[in-house]
Amino acid sequence: MVTHFSRFQHLLLQPRFLSSHQSRALQHPLITTRTVIRSVMGSSSSSSSSKLLFRQLFEKESSTFTYLLADVSHPDKPALLIDPVDKTVDRDLKLINELGLKLVYAMNTHVHADHVTGTGLLKTKVPGVKSVISKASGSKADMFLEPGDKVSIGDIYLEVRATPGHTAGCVTYVTGEDANQPQPRMAFTGDAVLIRGCGRTDFQIFTLPKDTLIYPAHDYKGYEVSTVGEEMEHNPRLTKDKETFKSIMSNLNLAYPKMIDVAVPANMVCGLQDLPPQANL
Repeated sequence: MVTHFSRFQHLLLQPRFLSSHQSRALQHPLITTRTVIRSVMGSSSSSSSSKLLFRQLFEKESSTFTYLLADVSHPDKPALLIDPVDKTVDRDLKLINELGLKLVYAMNTHVHADHVTGTGLLKTKVPGVKSVISKASGSKADMFLEPGDKVSIGDIYLEVRATPGHTAGCVTYVTGEDANQPQPRMAFTGDAVLIRGCGRTDFQIFTLPKDTLIYPAHDYKGYEVSTVGEEMEHNPRLTKDKETFKSIMSNLNLAYPKMIDVAVPANMVCGLQDLPPQANL
């Protein structure tokens, strides 16, 4: 098992953001020269956190959280989903329609092994939705992200931070630090940091302010949200020294993931990346 503890010394360092020319997303026109992925709706002017609409959704079979974010101050109410699940796509779209939102991006924090992503189905049901994942994942998508990129819906944006370890392509999406962005900040950590736990992880999350809200991809104990400060103090894995952490992670005795043989191949093509011709009509 690789725990990537060689990166532990970077705990107190801010991750290095790449320059604009280092980021590519299949030459998509929505990628600007400042590596900011802009919503097709553009930008509205609002300086309060009230413009953020946020919903935490749950899929019980894999204990997966899906996150819905939207800028409701913008006339078109552009929205994105983080870590959608194929089995709950219809539920998610029903909520999006009820709230009058326009789904722009379907994003994954990494290639999941315990469920099939819903991004492919979303693309078949909502014309124009773009699938998004890290370049390092090796998966198929419409847009590929690298550290330092920003994904925007209206005036709200998410920063991309590399948090490899659980998989080589894991990223965390963090709300912006500017005064007109939602506060406290929010970090969508995927499997890199769970509440009082973690996947096979790196520790770039702990460079964020202690009041940053942590929203993981999964929870198996009934928790929904934590903070960076709480996890730095109480996480039973991440509070240990290097050797103890390696011992814990090497002796978890986890069962073989029941969905891995189905989920990983499907998620490498974003669930259903290549749409049949009629789906685009």
